[in-house]
Amino acid sequence: MQLLCAATLILLALCYLGQVDASAYDKILSHSRIRAKKQGPNMCALQEVMGTKKKYFSTCRNWYMGSICGKKAMVLYECCPGYMPLDGMRGCPAAAPIDTVYGTLGVVKADVTKKYSDQCKLREEIQGAGSYTMFAPSDDAWELLDATRKRELQNNAQTLYAALTYHMVNRRLLTKDLKNDMTLESMHNKQGLYINHYSNGIVTVNCARIIHGNQVATNGVVHVIDRVIAPVKNTIKDVIETNEELDSLSTVAREEASFLDKLGEPGHYTFFAPTNKAFEKLNNQVLERVLKDKTVLQAFLKYHLLSSVQCSEAILAGTRFETLEGSFVEIGCDGDSLTVNGIKMVLKKDIVTSNGVIHLIDQVLLPDAAKQVMELVGESQSTFGDMVSEMGLAAAMGSETQYTLLAPLNNVFTDTVMRMDQRLLKFILENHILKLKVTLSDLYNGQLLETLGGKMLRVFVYRTTVCIENACMVRGSKEGSNGALHLMRSLISVPKSSMYELMETDGRFRVFLTLMETAGLTELLRQEGAYTVFAPTDDAFGGLTKEDMALLTSDINTLRTILLYHFTNGIFINGGLENSVTNILTTLQGNNLQLLSVNNSIHVNSVDVPDIDLMASNGVIHVIKTLLYPGDLPVGRQDLLFLLQKLIKHIQMKFVSGYTYKEIPFSFIKKIFTTHIVESGPEIKVIETEPTFTKVTKIIETQPTVTKVVVHGEPQITELTKVIETEPTFTKMTHVIGESSVMRMTKKIESSPTVKEVIIEGEPTITKVKRIIEGDPTITKVRRIIEAPTSSSDGDLDISKRIRDGEAGFTTIVIKPEPRIIEGPDFSKITSLKDNPELIDAESERITKLIKQGGAKRRSAVRRSPGMKRRVRLVRHHKPSQ
Repeated sequence: MQLLCAATLILLALCYLGQVDASAYDKILSHSRIRAKKQGPNMCALQEVMGTKKKYFSTCRNWYMGSICGKKAMVLYECCPGYMPLDGMRGCPAAAPIDTVYGTLGVVKADVTKKYSDQCKLREEIQGAGSYTMFAPSDDAWELLDATRKRELQNNAQTLYAALTYHMVNRRLLTKDLKNDMTLESMHNKQGLYINHYSNGIVTVNCARIIHGNQVATNGVVHVIDRVIAPVKNTIKDVIETNEELDSLSTVAREEASFLDKLGEPGHYTFFAPTNKAFEKLNNQVLERVLKDKTVLQAFLKYHLLSSVQCSEAILAGTRFETLEGSFVEIGCDGDSLTVNGIKMVLKKDIVTSNGVIHLIDQVLLPDAAKQVMELVGESQSTFGDMVSEMGLAAAMGSETQYTLLAPLNNVFTDTVMRMDQRLLKFILENHILKLKVTLSDLYNGQLLETLGGKMLRVFVYRTTVCIENACMVRGSKEGSNGALHLMRSLISVPKSSMYELMETDGRFRVFLTLMETAGLTELLRQEGAYTVFAPTDDAFGGLTKEDMALLTSDINTLRTILLYHFTNGIFINGGLENSVTNILTTLQGNNLQLLSVNNSIHVNSVDVPDIDLMASNGVIHVIKTLLYPGDLPVGRQDLLFLLQKLIKHIQMKFVSGYTYKEIPFSFIKKIFTTHIVESGPEIKVIETEPTFTKVTKIIETQPTVTKVVVHGEPQITELTKVIETEPTFTKMTHVIGESSVMRMTKKIESSPTVKEVIIEGEPTITKVKRIIEGDPTITKVRRIIEAPTSSSDGDLDISKRIRDGEAGFTTIVIKPEPRIIEGPDFSKITSLKDNPELIDAESERITKLIKQGGAKRRSAVRRSPGMKRRVRLVRHHKPSQ
């Protein structure tokens, strides 16, 4: 057993040898000797394709598969080249006798070639002085020769001499000297012999395979080949233009002259040439589409061309090759012929030219670049393709419009999915069709893609895969003429709710949500963004008493430290994690989480995550049943340590007496700053506050309107609500009391930063302004100018009509007060009038006193609270009262 293991290891090592001073042919021969070692000295193991006479010194792959070209192969043991058996002895202990090239033809059993050498008077040369390499056709090779050609050779000694000397080179060349893509000068008019030496050990000359190489002679070397070769004169271009079977191809190729010219230049190409019959099979609409677009036509032609010479005898199994178009084709074999992309389509193989080889095929190869988006759908996505067609979605994807298909694999469409309501299923499928052509290289993390159903899908780019929402891609993306196709592991679901809404609806996270609210972190679950949260269920807090909860919430910084360890920036779903590899995630608290994905489940810090990938509009929730805590973070209080040990069992926490948690900056919470400028005498004070968070719900893009406002008696409290979807604003409030009796309100909306100026004429009103804004901050400037009133004869205030000034948006009320500076309320923490009526009364009393001190008689009092926002109700088409 030990000897067998050692032999196996040696064999495997030989199968993967690096570059050594030996050719691929020599290496494969060495492997064959090792495989036949038990048969005796100098024995080689070969594989013979069942039902044929073809024998190969096999590669490791073919040897262990037990087949060649998909057909079962039988193992044979023969003398290695250069050796022969002796009666009564095992193996091949004797070296073959060394003779002249002529005599060596008999040693290698190339008897027909030897006979023809006698017939055409070549014997004298190959028996005499000199140094020759002869590629001698085997006896079977002569049998394969066309009967007409054979008679011509047999009946004309001069023609036969020319044919044999074309198989010869006037110097000695072993297989290690025969390099790939080498061109040799033959002894017949120095016409070229085209050598290819492949990595699987196959060596060809004009696509004829050397089946017995390196038989050394006194005046050269003999290589036995499997067919008779003929001089080569034409290029690939010449063959296309002169072969009647390729008339249609020639017509198409002339539309792209640069491509045809390329095939007339020196090079090493393999061209799969569609015959006239192949073009007859092609749909006329497809052909017209190819011909009318130069880019598509180029892709079409280049898809048939390889930048290497692939002779049929070099193909022992299916192998992928890159075309000049950039895509890949798989060339295989079935024992007798070649297959392309698994289809047996090669009618005639190995038409050798001076710059490569041509294989005639009876089907046109259509690259993805020449296909419409629906034509990219393959067998593994056929269910999706059928459903798209049946529901009428394919008709919407015109040839002139670009689309991208996010095609789930067939196994995604389970019985449950197929039993869905057809309208719902159509809606789901619409969200698997993008309105633009988006290739794999176009995708980036955080990208938003609009679907045919009008939804926006998020893109997540990970180390080894790309995911769209909850579904991740598998290999096999394709790019067509008007679209692209990506293969998806699952159906895509578009989230509608935020993480907060999901948790609240779910009902398993009541304690967690309460703690988040206590810590002032609830906005993190509501605001827009991309977060991953490992959310502990209520079970994680089981057994906690009221005293325990009080302790847990007594120190807000401690509570935030624990809670924020459950959050990370970025959305990490299970399908995007590299399998069986620990992924390190940095939390918002600052320490790291270790995330491991194994067999479609994940573990965080060794804790099992029973419910994964709950997708929300602002992140993803992974459900856990225990609280998480960083193992490298100590606890500084005994009571807190005891509490945490009660909750957390999967780690051993450290205790460091007096250790305190660092304060965590709230950089992850989106803030809006409001600036208030309060003018008091000659000095102006600027106050910046942090108002409450706001949200955009509507876009207003019109010019501000002008309304008439009339104040009788007590001032009205009106409300102005502007919902502007631009950027959060800085609100700047200025109160100035001048000497004029006119107070004007002007509202301007400018670009970022936006400046809004409000000037009010007349009796000051209490105004509440609600600004609901998202995005980067803009600046709103509100200036209140109140001028002292002048008493009329009857002691009443003279209130003028509101003046409308075109589109400027002015509201004007004229009063006659005494000049007086009134310090306005602080608008930085405006909430609602009804929230604090006590403040309204207090502010009203304060302002009334100020006005009375100024000596002015007023019939209405201004009531404002320091915590109130200004409210203005816009009233349209009312005439002012006198």
